[in-house]
Amino acid sequence: METNQTRESWNKGKLVGQKPPLKPKDIWAIRIHLHNEHQVRDLAMFNLAIDSKLRGCDLVNLRVRDVTHAGQIMPRAMVVQRKTQQPVQFELTKPTRSAVSAWIEKANLKAEQYLFPSRQARSPHISIRQYARIVHQWVAAIGLDTTAYGTHSMRRTKATLIYKRTKNLRAVQLLLGHTKLESTVRYLGIEVDDALEISEHTEI
Repeated sequence: METNQTRESWNKGKLVGQKPPLKPKDIWAIRIHLHNEHQVRDLAMFNLAIDSKLRGCDLVNLRVRDVTHAGQIMPRAMVVQRKTQQPVQFELTKPTRSAVSAWIEKANLKAEQYLFPSRQARSPHISIRQYARIVHQWVAAIGLDTTAYGTHSMRRTKATLIYKRTKNLRAVQLLLGHTKLESTVRYLGIEVDDALEISEHTEI
């Protein structure tokens, strides 16, 4: 005998799909909040997450030596992505260098140490799950919906801003470390009309 049972969807009431990037006003609101609350580590982590455009797994695995040389924060750094095993370069803007330097000094970190060490003995650095919780705290602090944003919002923010200003997909592909341009198109959520507009302005 057939039963007409309906199973509740796993994503009922939840926002699914790609997490949106932060807007410039959101970036500054979080920075001001972290600065005012004297959250030195979180300000360094937030600024670095925005600048580096790294996945969460790569961000939490950064060591001090990855962003420093001869005791100074480098304006550019390069890491090998864990997911693709491909190197990717990123810039560290002046505010980010200042924030990271302040954190390294406060935590008295050495070159070989993880940049964001865990406070739990079983893990040498903060976990991806912990990073996700921290991101939600940042978002909640400025009144945004925590279910709408996540760690990929950090990765997508600067890449999306660069694309909107330049329409240069190849540049964004390189910055994100994508092996295929199609991945960048999907990641940025470029609409068909937007893609056609780019095509119309490309002469052969």
